[in-house]
Amino acid sequence: MPPTRKRPLRTLLTALVAALVPLLAALTLTAPPAAARTTAVPAATLTEVTGFGENPSNLQMYVYVPAAVTAHPAVVVAVHYCTGSGPAMYSGTEWASLADRHGFVVIYPSVTRASKCFDVSSPQALRRGGGSDPVGIKSMVDWVVRTYSADTSRIYATGMSSGAMMTNVLLGDYPDVFAAGAAFSGVPFGCFATTDGSEWNSACAGGTVIRTPQQWGDLVRAAYPGYTGPRPRMQVWHGTADDTLRYPNFGEEIKQWTNVLGVSQTPAATDTPQSGWTRTRYGGTGDHAPVEAISLQGVGHNLYASGMGARALTFFGLDTSGPGPQPQPATCRVKATTTAWNTGLTGSVTLTNTGTSTLTGWQLGFTLPAGQTITNGWGASYAPSSGAVTATNASYNGTLAPNASVTFGYQATHTGNNSAPSAFTLNGSPCAVG
Repeated sequence: MPPTRKRPLRTLLTALVAALVPLLAALTLTAPPAAARTTAVPAATLTEVTGFGENPSNLQMYVYVPAAVTAHPAVVVAVHYCTGSGPAMYSGTEWASLADRHGFVVIYPSVTRASKCFDVSSPQALRRGGGSDPVGIKSMVDWVVRTYSADTSRIYATGMSSGAMMTNVLLGDYPDVFAAGAAFSGVPFGCFATTDGSEWNSACAGGTVIRTPQQWGDLVRAAYPGYTGPRPRMQVWHGTADDTLRYPNFGEEIKQWTNVLGVSQTPAATDTPQSGWTRTRYGGTGDHAPVEAISLQGVGHNLYASGMGARALTFFGLDTSGPGPQPQPATCRVKATTTAWNTGLTGSVTLTNTGTSTLTGWQLGFTLPAGQTITNGWGASYAPSSGAVTATNASYNGTLAPNASVTFGYQATHTGNNSAPSAFTLNGSPCAVG
């Protein structure tokens, strides 16, 4: 048998390339465009995602992406209650069906620790980037933003019970990430704080942790020291018969977030959306007020019911096709100073109308630092004399043209803190300070 002649290597490679070129061309012509390729997770199916980023407390991440997800979608983080899970939150609420209707992505974090409660009490959880659950949830948000080019101006948090407490924590730790939150049966940021490793704070749960608005606000501000950007809006829900996280926590949440957002504690609007409900809005009268609070008469801890998610969605601004509500520019500016001695001080306040319309009648809301009590004043009347104070114009200075200013003042006693108020609202709307 004659020996087999070997073909040169170059000849073999040339033949192989010649055969592959038509095949590659055909594949290129028939490949689907990028938008039509399989997405990171199956559409319209609850899917667990692993390896999503930094996750110090070993949370699980579940995500729901609707079939008709929009370009640059909004994101809602839906946080479960104690003993719950991400899948339970998916099946027990209407957030997935709302996502189907409006095209946003839903993240369902899930606790793996034995209690199935979120960490809202440790020092690590109560500061930005400190570790524990908030860091893992932030990583989940980052994964969705990367994967779906999500709109970073439309990221929201909501939750029930432990999830409501985590909603408060997320908005405090990451005010630059979340645009708004809706907390169903929760407590203020920092109320559940412990230092002994316990997940439970009986005093807070019992509604006996009472602080001034300034003190509650300071807890939030301390979570991200130096942050001066916009703060997320907050919607809070609570039942008057809640025997797990007692009803006083509702009022304390209102104190906290009105202070953080610099709006008056006096409601700008009050109504009854349905029988047994009382809704108060602070800093605005519409669906997108800075703070909205819904009290349910005679309702216990498990107050969440179908339809409430849609109301939270309206507060978020996600029930429209356009972007959610954006922070509005202030139409007022306030400069406040104090001159102190021993146990007394004099405060001077200058209010400037930076809007385009003449102001006829004004009320300036602010919270005095703890321990200060107004004893007399000029250029305005003050009520009450301590805590959340409203200064109302005098008869001779109630009209303020655009760019015009008025200066008024007060004398007060103090017990050590002689600083000026740090946040102001003009007729319920926040003012710039400085």
